[in-house]
Amino acid sequence: MTWLVTGGAGYIGAHVVREFLAVDMRVVVLDDLSSGHRAFVPAGVPFTRGTILDGGLVERVIDEHDVSGVVHVAGFKYAGVSVERPLHTYEQNVDGTTVLLAAMADRGVDKMVFSSSAAVYGTPDVDVVTEQTPKAPASPYGETKLIGEWLMRDQSIAAGLRYTALRYFNVVGSSADSIYDSSPHNLFPVVFEALLAGKTPRINGDDYPTPDGTNVRDYVHVGDIALAHVAAAKRLDAIEPLEPAYNLGSSTGVSVADIMAAIARVTGIAFTPEISPRRPGDPPRIVANGDLATRDLDWQMRHTLDDMVASAWSARQAAGGAE
Repeated sequence: MTWLVTGGAGYIGAHVVREFLAVDMRVVVLDDLSSGHRAFVPAGVPFTRGTILDGGLVERVIDEHDVSGVVHVAGFKYAGVSVERPLHTYEQNVDGTTVLLAAMADRGVDKMVFSSSAAVYGTPDVDVVTEQTPKAPASPYGETKLIGEWLMRDQSIAAGLRYTALRYFNVVGSSADSIYDSSPHNLFPVVFEALLAGKTPRINGDDYPTPDGTNVRDYVHVGDIALAHVAAAKRLDAIEPLEPAYNLGSSTGVSVADIMAAIARVTGIAFTPEISPRRPGDPPRIVANGDLATRDLDWQMRHTLDDMVASAWSARQAAGGAE
């Protein structure tokens, strides 16, 4: 049996691939390299460059590698940009998932682990989000992730698909210096690039009703996220029950000011963040309860905040003149 990881050359997908290899599970990668990096795929792992929008290609990969399950990480993941590019976001995330599911059905592949997002909740009116918290996505990106969950639900009813969705929040850190977060929109790389350019990082708002006035969010290590994907795949292989969706969160969260202090501490680069006005729509606090994932997927926060920063910084330094 072989698991296909779509988007397996990306920051999160490449970590998932490494965890499959660590438990001796066969894995193949399909990625169009629009945001991933070929170098992130470990040597010896079969790799096909292409898009999930190409159903014929997906079917060929499934046939050639005897694929029995899919971890679907590929997608357009920039929530803010999705507001400016809604059609592109829907094409990549909804059309792509539909084509992928159709190819799976045609080839008798009935297992999927789906990379979902906290964005399905939008701006909740509770401090701690559970899987039952009402869904109210506030961006095309969040909408497409929720639709992806609906597509799997409906395909489960129609064709017997067995699946789960993993909703994660702010993914940070690295489990290998060869894999780093190259997103131009995520907090850690934005701060790192500012420091490397000799600029001062910025905090958007310090007047929220939180202990230090800055937003409180869930930050989870990418290695822990990857382990949860593999645990879900194992349960699907073993025909063990899974919830339709799991939150991968800490239940506590950390503030943006705490993140900045940890980055200064770990990198040894002293700085005092500049304070900018709040961004419209940013809630004071969003963290997720991960109890269901702990019960079923051995979900744990295995890394301290300093661990997360140190691993991310080490990987970024190893990348040298990264893009």
